[in-house]
Order: sequence, then structure tokens, then C-alpha cells
Amino acid sequence: MALPKRKKSKSRRDMRRSHDHARMINPTLCPQCHEPVLPHHVCLQCGSYRGKTLLETKEG
Repeated sequence: MALPKRKKSKSRRDMRRSHDHARMINPTLCPQCHEPVLPHHVCLQCGSYRGKTLLETKEG
């Protein structure tokens, strides 16, 4: 079985893990109701996606 010849330093280990961090969500504003919504998701406030109403929402 193959084994590493030398121990990986903490610096090299952490540099490898530098891309494993959690990322912040980047909400955008719905063009119709101006509420924050995730990209490529239906707006839960007005039910629209790409200018079309997909969900019926209760008003009032």
C-alpha cells in the first residue's frame, strides 16, 4: 500500500482546504414585488418566475 514519504505540513493541508468553506447566499430582488429571492427559484411572495406567474398566492 502506498504511503506518503513525508508528513504534509499544516500550511499545505489548510491550503488544500481553502475552497471547502461555506459560501454566503446571494439573493436578488424579484422584479415584480421587489422581495429578496434566490436565483433560479420561484418567488414565494408573488409566485412569479421569469415574468410568468407560476404559483397562485393569497392576497391580503
